[in-house]
Amino acid sequence: MSTIGTEAIEGFTPSRETAQSARDRLRAGSLVVLLTALAGIPLVANDYWLNAVLIPFLIMSLTALGLNLLMGYAGQASLGSGGFMSVGAYATYNLLLRLPELPLPVSLLLGGIISGLVGVVAGLPSLRIKGFYLVASTLATQFLLEWLFNQYGWFSNYSTSSSISAPRLALLGHDLSSPTGRYLLTLATVVVVTAVAARLVRSQTGRTWMAIRDMDTAASVIGIPVSAGKLKAFFVSSLVIGIAGALWAFAYLGTVDARSFNLDRSFQVMFAIIIGGMGSIRGNFLGAAFMIFLPILLDHLGGGVFGGAVDPGQLENFQKALFGALIVWFLIKEPRGLAALLSRAWTQLVSRINR
Repeated sequence: MSTIGTEAIEGFTPSRETAQSARDRLRAGSLVVLLTALAGIPLVANDYWLNAVLIPFLIMSLTALGLNLLMGYAGQASLGSGGFMSVGAYATYNLLLRLPELPLPVSLLLGGIISGLVGVVAGLPSLRIKGFYLVASTLATQFLLEWLFNQYGWFSNYSTSSSISAPRLALLGHDLSSPTGRYLLTLATVVVVTAVAARLVRSQTGRTWMAIRDMDTAASVIGIPVSAGKLKAFFVSSLVIGIAGALWAFAYLGTVDARSFNLDRSFQVMFAIIIGGMGSIRGNFLGAAFMIFLPILLDHLGGGVFGGAVDPGQLENFQKALFGALIVWFLIKEPRGLAALLSRAWTQLVSRINR
């Protein structure tokens, strides 16, 4: 009987690097297919789906990404997302109004940078306080920014209602004011920012944030610059949220005032990352989908079941109660979010297939 040598067995055993390379190629191929599908959606979707569903979903995903960088990766709590969105919206509006020669992407980026600088100032208390006290500090920032944009007319070009309206959206001479143009602008922005964020959390900066999140005292002992890491997290997070705020104002609503970015908006973003999964890039999109699609689904189910026999106001209250109950139930069943739930389901499915 012939025997098989160790070298032969090793030859038939795929190396760890080969398996990882195969997974990377599969992941890259899936990503290309997904992006192609998203870019082709305007060919089949009507204006309602683009305006009322897909654009707010993409922007909510981007906002959740910004907050997740701060809370999920750096461990710094914040309830000021709505305020930072308003900074990005008003800053971009004034840049487009007073410097019309600036290209739209540059105005969006500069608006985000201004929001990031405001975020650094708002993050200074994190150098001394944490937890609930830091939440209270960012909550004060939320109220201060909302009051500021309502009180001083310069930010809204002295509009009587302190509201701002979308300027003409154009890029390289192409008008982006149509639903398709605004959808593609939003999609391109989300893709670029998400790609940068994904690389950032895998870099030294991301590892610094996670060390601060896990135990900032231990991180400081081993030489990690904790204060700089926290302020950098506030800057990057507020930059991303500011860009999302500008898109929310100009690509989605068209006309906004500071009340469009109130505390409810901050809670909505926080719920999105809690449901989707803290510290997960994929979780931002899952949480945003839950927050945007579930109310629409409940609305359609309610209309189909009751057939207009119930007062719309009562039906809306019932939907809010059911929505809240679903959130509580979900947090109890899977506190690590939808990302962990789907990851576990995928692992079990692959295991059964391989049996």
